[in-house]
Formats: sequence, C-alpha cells, structure tokens
Amino acid sequence: MSELFKPVTLNGVTLRNRVVVPPMCQYSASEGLANDWHLTHYGSIAAGGAGAVIIEATAVSPEGRISPYDLGLWNDTQADKLARIFSFIESQGAVPAIQIAHAGRKACTDKPWLGGKPLNDWTNFLAPSPIPFDENCQIPKSMTIQQIHDMTEKFAESAMRAVRAGAQIVELHAAHGYLLSEFISPLSNRREDEYGGTPENRARFLIETVKAVQSAVGSEIPLSVRISATDWLEDGFKPEDAVDLANMLKPLGVALIDVSTSGVVLAKIPAGPGFQVPFAEKIKKETGMTVSAVGLITKAQDAENIVAEGRADIVMIGRGHLANHQWTIHAARELGAEAPIPPQYQRAYR
Repeated sequence: MSELFKPVTLNGVTLRNRVVVPPMCQYSASEGLANDWHLTHYGSIAAGGAGAVIIEATAVSPEGRISPYDLGLWNDTQADKLARIFSFIESQGAVPAIQIAHAGRKACTDKPWLGGKPLNDWTNFLAPSPIPFDENCQIPKSMTIQQIHDMTEKFAESAMRAVRAGAQIVELHAAHGYLLSEFISPLSNRREDEYGGTPENRARFLIETVKAVQSAVGSEIPLSVRISATDWLEDGFKPEDAVDLANMLKPLGVALIDVSTSGVVLAKIPAGPGFQVPFAEKIKKETGMTVSAVGLITKAQDAENIVAEGRADIVMIGRGHLANHQWTIHAARELGAEAPIPPQYQRAYR
C-alpha cells in the first residue's frame, strides 16, 4: 500500500492523503480580495485529490503584502470572499487551509511575470532592523516594541477571521525572508533588545505570535509554521538552529513544521529535485515533530519514497499542481493507490 496515500491527522483534523498543495501567491487580488480566479484555481486543485490545499500567503495588514496584488485578511470583507473558497475546497474532500503572513522588508514587489522588482510605492516598510533586502529596496523602519505587540495581535485577528470563514488549518509564514523570518535570522535581525541577539530572543516574536494565534482560534485548529531551515550562508541561520527553533515550538503544540529554506538574503542555492528534504528529515528525526518536505518534488515515486523512508510525514507539491491540477490523482494511479477522482471526471480514467 502506498504510504503517500495513507491518511494523516493533525490535531484531530484528518487529511485523506499526505499530498498537500503549498501556498503559492497568485498575484491576482485587488484590495486583498479573493475573486473568481482564486475560486477556480484553488477549487480545481482541490478537485484533483490533494489531502489539503493551503491558500497563498495572505497578509495580516495592507503594508504586509508581498505585492499590491496579494490576498489580505485585515478586514471581514476579505474573509467573506475567502469563505466560498474554503467551502468548495472542503466539498471536494480536501482540507481547507491558509497561510497568513507579513512580508516585512520584502513587501511591495511587482508581479513575477512583470519582473518582480520592488515597486517602492509604500513608505512604511517594517523589519526588525533598518537593513534593506538589497540595494534596490528601501531601508525599512525598525519596529518598536509596541509595533511588534500590535503585529502579533494582527496575526491573531487574521487567523480568527480565517477560521470563522472556514479554514481548518492555519499556517504562519516564518520563512523566505518575510517578517517573522527576518526576526529569526541573525543576518536581518541586529536588535539589541529582548527581540534580538540570542536565538531565543530572535524567536520571541514568532513564539508570541504562535501563542496569540492559538489563543484566538483554539487548540482544536492545527497550527503549521513554515520555516527556512537554512540561509545558505555560513554566518546565517543554520540547520542546527532550525532544530532548536522547532524544539521551542514543540511544547506550544504546533502541529506541523513546514520545512523550506532561504529567502532572507541573496545566496547561492544548490537547487534540484528534493534539495530541501534533508532539512525536513533532520528536524523530524531530532525533534520527533510532524514535518512536511517541499521544493522541486515533482515525481510521484519520489514523494512516495520520502514518506515511506520516514524522511517527512507530508509532501508539498507546488509546481506539479500548477502544471497539472490533477497531479494527485495521477500520482495515486501510478502508485497503485485508490485515486480520489471526482465522479464528474471518472469517465476520463476508465
């Protein structure tokens, strides 16, 4: 029997299989509002058989968007627009999930297909320290203690809106050089107060945010945290630091560590099929936590092997689902598992 297609349970929420669609920005919203593109995109992927579908990085405040075209959850109207998407995802047998985020010093970039360059249309870029991402970006403002506390509440409020709208899993984006990740990495956090310096201090903002979100949504909602397990630079955040961070999150009841890498600074990354899997494996083996692997995993047998060999509990398939919304169905058939084919499509597989 395929290990990839065995159910997995996170804090009482059961996924029908271990294939999860990771959050991937669509750069297609206006004023943070989901529209027909998002319904069609996420709905079609959910009908393709994945265990869960995580809606893209959704900003907790206007200046926290990666681009002006990102989704938001800083008001109830935005939550109302997401509700029908969550509902449809669930109707197709997948668990509806969402990633909430703040882009920090990497906010306000153009659409990738238009170059993805910083737009610099905003003036209130926030970060742990006044260090720009690169020479093309504005110098961000170092957050005050009060701003940090306020941001924690914004994450909690956005998470509550998501759950009320129908999200069954909430993920915090603490990876790829966005705000929570910026606090964690010594390359972007040069603070000398209780939110900087030691690894424990640099993790404080994330830990306080986890606690605030859990208090807002309740313990029955699984909380995932996406982290960058390495900055790919000698003086940056390292895999050993990622293990320590996961161990800080473990007693808080975090249900899943979603293990990615990089993004805090520009670095040479040895990208290739499954190149980030060893980091997920390390965290799983050294902490005993439930982890997901992500990054250029496109083949069904590779995903199967990752789970079967105990390297990760869940496999995130991103590009594969962009190219083929029924990636999961095809993977199930290839692996000899029962394929979750919608009845409307079954005649295509006879």
